[in-house]
Parts: sequence; structure tokens; C-alpha cells
Amino acid sequence: MKRLRLPVDLKDESGLTLIEMLVAALMSVIIVGAACAMLISAVKDQPGLSRKAQNVTTARYQLERVVREIRGAVKVETATPTEVELLTRTQRTTCGAATKASPSVQRIECRVTYRCSGTTCTRSEATEGRVSVGASTIVLTGIESPSVFCFVPSTESDPSKCGSPRSGGPPTYVGVNLLVKNPEGPGILTISDGATLRTQTFG
Repeated sequence: MKRLRLPVDLKDESGLTLIEMLVAALMSVIIVGAACAMLISAVKDQPGLSRKAQNVTTARYQLERVVREIRGAVKVETATPTEVELLTRTQRTTCGAATKASPSVQRIECRVTYRCSGTTCTRSEATEGRVSVGASTIVLTGIESPSVFCFVPSTESDPSKCGSPRSGGPPTYVGVNLLVKNPEGPGILTISDGATLRTQTFG
């Protein structure tokens, strides 16, 4: 009786065994699971990152307004960590007025006071004779400490460091340090800037 020969030798065909297929399936599950975990973590963290970015952006915007006025000041009259009074020129018709003066008109001299308490800082204006005019406006909000201002020269042993004002003359530099909440955890975000008074810049 003759044997039938198959047209193809099955022993030469390559393929995956059941064990190899199970290992490949297990590796695929692990990779997909890791990718899903990373995606879920990123989605969970996004609201906190957005709030953090919002806090920093708001603090920087508020800080810029204060520093711009410090940069234009000619003298610091009062200097404490929670309050600074500046003798500066404003482009207003009168001190405390909401109406801006014409750019061609010389700026008038006013006393601008920043006073911090609790979680906010206010700004008020007064005439050269310290007569308060206009209403106080809130310029900084959401701060964690009312100790916002530091000065140079200061009581620090290093003369380049910003700290409490040193007696014997008005400060030449005013620093502003804002401590704001970190929405991602218990930590605090610090936003800092400062400016040298205009008279010192030109002196």
C-alpha cells in the first residue's frame, strides 16, 4: 500500500506556541495598563496645575502694578514689612482722582500708601501734606502673609540682602514678596520682585 505524501512538510512551518501567545498577551495588558495609569494621573493633576498657573499669573500681574509704581517713586516715607508710603508722581488731574491728565501735562506729586493686613493689600493716595483723598482700593489679594515688603539698606548683615529697613536714612530699594497658596498641596508659592527708586537710578 502506497503512502500519501502531503504537498507541504508541516514540520517546517513556523508559528507561536500557546505559551508564547499568553506571554505576548500578558505584556500587552501590562503596557496598556501602564499607559492608562499615566493618562488618568495626568487628567487628575490637570485641575491642580491649572489653579497653580492661575494663582501665579494673578500674583505676577498684581505684583507688576506695585513694582511699576515703586520704580517711579522718588522717596520712601514709611517703610515696614506690612506698609510702604511712597512719594511719587502720578498722571492724574489731582491726587486720588480717577481721571488721567493729558500726557503733555507735568505729573503731579502724591503720596501713595500700600498697606497690607490679613490676605489683602490696599492702595490709597494723599496730597503732599498727607491729606487722604479718594477711596482705598484693593491691589493684592489671596496672600498668605501681610509681611510683603522688604528694603535695602536693611538690618541684614549682608548689605545686599532685602530685609527690615535700617534706621539712618530712607531705603533705596523696595522688594515685594507675595506668598500665595499652592493648590497642589500644603506648600506656599513665593512670587518676588522689586525696584530701585528712580532718584537712585539717575543719581
